[in-house]
Amino acid sequence: MEPHLEQIREQQKQSWNKFSGGWKKWDDLVMDFLKPMGDEIIRLINPKNNDFILDIASGTGEPALTIATKLTGGKVMLTDLADDMLKIARENAMTRGIENIDTLTCDVSELPFKDNTFDAISCRFGFMFFPDMKLAAKEMVRVLKPGGKIATAVWNVPEKNFWVTATMGTINKNLQLSPPPAGSPGMFRCAKDGFISELFSEVGLKNITQTEISGKLNCKTVDAYWGMQTEVAAPIVAALNTASEEMKEKIKAETYAAVNQKFPDGNVIIDSSAWIIYGEK
Repeated sequence: MEPHLEQIREQQKQSWNKFSGGWKKWDDLVMDFLKPMGDEIIRLINPKNNDFILDIASGTGEPALTIATKLTGGKVMLTDLADDMLKIARENAMTRGIENIDTLTCDVSELPFKDNTFDAISCRFGFMFFPDMKLAAKEMVRVLKPGGKIATAVWNVPEKNFWVTATMGTINKNLQLSPPPAGSPGMFRCAKDGFISELFSEVGLKNITQTEISGKLNCKTVDAYWGMQTEVAAPIVAALNTASEEMKEKIKAETYAAVNQKFPDGNVIIDSSAWIIYGEK
């Protein structure tokens, strides 16, 4: 991997480890929010019996742990760049009595597995953060058995994801942040219709499908929304850290106003949209 991409990878590793505590605190809310996307991934790869399944960018454990419950004699390998996130995944597995899993801290661009190892691969909201997406896709294909299935989720366009833009839009407006270089890792990097499908085709996958799936971030209150965003979302925290205390308060007030305007009854349940892309080796 090129040096500048390795630098991005190291920054991400530090960031995800740093924010693991926030992910643990908000895990129930976030996992409920992301469940429809995970359910569609599971439906597509159809895990069963003795399947050996690889989950990439596992975070705190989903959809890998639910996949593990579908197997009668199989196993799921959870991988992530951040060991602190996988520690939470192991705790969640223990709480739920799920034993047919292993975890491994590794980089998707250098998967430490032999060719043709896994029956299926799941990856929920990982691709847009991979420094080299094509290299990552090639590695996935390499370790997938012939005929094996892969399914991934990426976020749709900003206009369909107010749960992100309510905060980031306010931050960008106030701090006048320079847009990142084209193609840089970020939430909406893979949002273009057909983007991942084309990537899957380039690395040799076939029978590719793309489905739009909606979710709902059920914060209930604007306070919970702001708390979750500022304790889980690394880009938001990084941006706020560059602002003065007065500016932070201004951004908070304007974000609250935007959310309250959209949900005047105070019941904050924010729609989201994601693409689920499937392919076979």
